[in-house]
Amino acid sequence: MAEFLTIVGLSLKVALFALIWALPLGFVLGYVLATKRFFGRRLLSVVVMMPLVMPPVVTGLVLLYAFGPNGAVGQLLAPLGISFAFNAAGAALAAGLVALPLIVRPIRLSFEHVPKDLDEALAVAGLTPWQRFITLYAPSALPGVVAGGVLGFAKALGEFGATITFVANIPGETQTLSLAIHSALQAFDQGQLVLWLCLVSIGISGLAIWGSEFLLSWLERRLTGRRAVRHV
Repeated sequence: MAEFLTIVGLSLKVALFALIWALPLGFVLGYVLATKRFFGRRLLSVVVMMPLVMPPVVTGLVLLYAFGPNGAVGQLLAPLGISFAFNAAGAALAAGLVALPLIVRPIRLSFEHVPKDLDEALAVAGLTPWQRFITLYAPSALPGVVAGGVLGFAKALGEFGATITFVANIPGETQTLSLAIHSALQAFDQGQLVLWLCLVSIGISGLAIWGSEFLLSWLERRLTGRRAVRHV
């Protein structure tokens, strides 16, 4: 039971911290890609979406070469006492990076559906870009933020390939639900543990999606008085 609770607690912690850094970054990227036109925009979009289509092992290797003890970024952070290799922080980094495309996409779509004529009307009325962002863009993006957050959390919770490549499968340190299920499947006497871990994974994912549906409906009623269009 102690091992089971450790695995579940670590998995939730990793997914939460992955969301803490990936969701704000995804919000900024979604806004920039949806509303700005600049040289390299398509290249930025490709880079952001690549973790979604690349093999997760490749993503893990990229992180290892960049943030590992011998990596360029890892060597810069080492004197500051910051390390991402083979620890929970690295697991959150890997999970957040793989989840980032799923966070950016719905947020970007929400920004892209903001009426341009309404933005122009507010500009003519004298509102500054920051005021237009607060009054128009930010409320319109809330459903996308909720959808992206839920998708990102679910993806981070179930991440396997990038995590095991970058931070290995260390019990109590980096062994999340997916890694624990993989390890338990290699043993002949861990069938019950596999079952419970699978049930918890299904339960957490279902609860997260149900919560997002409820929150989307509440936001839609508050913003427009109409029932929400489902994003997840």
